[in-house]
Amino acid sequence: MKTQQSATTRREFLSDVGRGMVTAAVGYGMASELGLAAALGDEPARLDFGAMEPLVRMMQETPVAKLLPVLMEKLRGGTELRQLVAAGALANARTFGGEDYIGFHTIMALAPSFHISQEMPAEQQALPVFKVLYRNTNRIQESGGGKREVLHPVVATTTAVPANPGEWLRDAVRSKDMARAESAFAAVATTPEDAFNALLHEVHDDTEVHRTVLPYRAWDLMGLIGREHATTLLRQSVRYCVKSEQSYVRNRSRDLLAKLLDEHKLLAATPGTRTAEDKWVAELSAVIFKSTPEQAAAAAAAALAEGMMPDTVGEAISLAANQLILRDHGRTPNMEVAGKPLGSVHGDSIGVHACDSANAWRNMARVTKPRNTFACLILGAYQVALDRIERGGDFLKWEPLPLTGHVNSTKTTDSDGLLRELDDAVRGNLQGRASGITQRYGQQGHEPRAVFELLRKYAISEDGALHAEKYYRTVREEFAATRPAFRWRQLCALARVTASEYGRPAAGMAEAVALLKV
Repeated sequence: MKTQQSATTRREFLSDVGRGMVTAAVGYGMASELGLAAALGDEPARLDFGAMEPLVRMMQETPVAKLLPVLMEKLRGGTELRQLVAAGALANARTFGGEDYIGFHTIMALAPSFHISQEMPAEQQALPVFKVLYRNTNRIQESGGGKREVLHPVVATTTAVPANPGEWLRDAVRSKDMARAESAFAAVATTPEDAFNALLHEVHDDTEVHRTVLPYRAWDLMGLIGREHATTLLRQSVRYCVKSEQSYVRNRSRDLLAKLLDEHKLLAATPGTRTAEDKWVAELSAVIFKSTPEQAAAAAAAALAEGMMPDTVGEAISLAANQLILRDHGRTPNMEVAGKPLGSVHGDSIGVHACDSANAWRNMARVTKPRNTFACLILGAYQVALDRIERGGDFLKWEPLPLTGHVNSTKTTDSDGLLRELDDAVRGNLQGRASGITQRYGQQGHEPRAVFELLRKYAISEDGALHAEKYYRTVREEFAATRPAFRWRQLCALARVTASEYGRPAAGMAEAVALLKV
């Protein structure tokens, strides 16, 4: 939504700050990004991405039937894969502004697709990226291309930013006034770090998967798109939160977070450095999984106040979320839809959503200020427990996969034989067997790389109901960050989800495979 200003207001703004002061304070790139250059008369109403603009327009304007050959020509002409990802992200943000369901799921898949590409041989690296860029342009074209863009230049408010910009921005979002919120965000976004830290105050106002994951995936993209464009991606979260506020039914987490931060004296605390044994992590994870949301949040806050390392608390939260995949009985008859049949757990299942959320909270806690680090982990624990309760069913009584019978269903011990059986289980949609073979593979002491390679090819080839790339990346990160005693649970969950999603090839993949000759 474009901020409307009269010519008088623009002249007043210019007289207050002046061209030199604006560019000196934030730099021309940031001024252009936030729309300040538009106020100076140097930029049209449409957001312009400078040297990236031709690629961005290509992503918006190319008919999807012609997109993949155009992308191939760009690569052959010397354009780097990361540049294509960056252009796709900026095209998505400018078109949708975080307000389209398929649109924001697609932008959240772009960084994971690039990370996946870096695991692959050079000749195959474009495959996962082409898959998501095809989806990206297809959705942009369905929505009118560049003719119905959501993001436009926005001018920072001239109101002085107070000492606590995060709370000030949060108040602007709570006002439900999009223009006020966007201009406040422009004022606090002097650097990507300042923008991100302020943004998290409003993200913390509620626990919901897209509200949680969108800012982390935007932050993750910064290394690809560059710092000068970071605020464009973070603006999506501002808009998402305002839209959510407009239909908000107050939950308990807002007051609870403030209470726990104060009660445990975390507002002025420094993150601790205490490590924990496996038993402690397992016990905290069980408490988070089995408790009410309030109890889970309190347990995380107490651990942080005791000086436990934030990443150790995050590990317990991630393991609790992992149980929602391993224990889920899958879609019930009344939840069955096309592409997500009875018993399936891929796509927007409670477990995939919970794991992606826990991963986002954990990653955001690593790169932000102490107050936000504590808040991310308290809310991460709260959200896992809330997800379990809201999903329904009897998760506390259901046994986690793999069951003993699934593990014992194979007597094979060698790596190659187990991988062949795992591939067969995935192709047969045998979720329990796939998780059992994966656990047996780990028990035999084989290297996990081959399992990731096998499951990765299906994360690329299958549609995955918008979540395949993102969840694969979640498991990749969580496996690496989880201690040996528990990390194979993450791969067992990925094997289950992969077996669930198999059989529904992604749009554009056959053409991409043919073009790349892989």
